[in-house]
Amino acid sequence: MANQAIGFIDSGIGGITVVREALRQLPNETVYYVGDTARMPYGPRPVDEVIEYTWQMVKFLLTKNIKMLVIACNTATAAALPSLQKKLAIPVIGVIAPGVRGALKATVNKHIGIIATEGTVKSNAYVNRLKAKNPNIVTSQLACPEFVKIVEANQYATVTTQEVVTKKLAFFNDKNIDTLVLGCTHFPLLADVIKNAMGSQVSLVNSGAVAVENVSAMLDELQLNNSGKKSLPDEYFTTGDANSFKQMAGHWLNNQNLDVSHLEITKKGLVL
Repeated sequence: MANQAIGFIDSGIGGITVVREALRQLPNETVYYVGDTARMPYGPRPVDEVIEYTWQMVKFLLTKNIKMLVIACNTATAAALPSLQKKLAIPVIGVIAPGVRGALKATVNKHIGIIATEGTVKSNAYVNRLKAKNPNIVTSQLACPEFVKIVEANQYATVTTQEVVTKKLAFFNDKNIDTLVLGCTHFPLLADVIKNAMGSQVSLVNSGAVAVENVSAMLDELQLNNSGKKSLPDEYFTTGDANSFKQMAGHWLNNQNLDVSHLEITKKGLVL
C-alpha cells in the first residue's frame, strides 16, 4: 500500500499550489490530482452541491486505489471533510485545521484575518476553529471571489491585479491584524501581490503548505511512506479543458510534461 498514490481534489486548479508543496516535501510520493474546473468556483454554490461534487471526485480517485486523500480546497473541506473522514477507510486531510494551527503559531497580537471564498466565509470554519483553540483571538474575515477568478484566468501578475487586490484588502486597514490566512488554495499564487497590499508587518499563512506537513506526519505515523523512489507516474485530471489545465498547471509546477486527462461529468459521476 505504501507505493500507492496520494489523491488530491480541488474545485479547479488552485489545489496545484498544494501539490507543488507536496512534490517539494515528498518527492517519492505519487500524486493523483482532480480539478473540477468545469464547475468552479465552488464558493457561491450551495453546501449540498459542493458535497455532491466533492464525492464525485473522491469516488473517481478511489477507483485509482489511492492510499490517502487530501482535500486541497477550503470550500470542500468546510462542507465535506466530516462525512469523508467518517465514511472512507483511508486517511483524509483537509486544509482548514492546518491553516488554523499555522495562524495561531504566527500571530503575536492575536488579531487574525482570513480571506477565502464565499462558502468558506459563510461556514465560519476558520473562525470557529480559531475561537475553539483560543477564545481570545480576534478575527476578521473577507470573501474574495475575485481572487479566484484572477488566478483561474492566469492574470495574477498584472498591474491591474495589484490594484484590485490592494483595493479589496483595504478592508483590513483598521483591523490591526498581524496574520492573514490565505483560506483558499488559489490565493498563494497571489502571495506577492497580497504581501504588497498588506505590508511586511502582516504574516501570510498558506493553509495548503501546512496541510502537506500534516500529510508527511501522517505518512510517518501510519507507515505509509513510499519505500523507495516514486514507482508510479503522477496523473492529473480535469473536468474542463485538458490542454488549458496542462499549460497553467505546468507553468506553476515548472513541468510542461504533465500527464493530464479530461473527465466527463455524467449522471453516474466522473469518467475518463
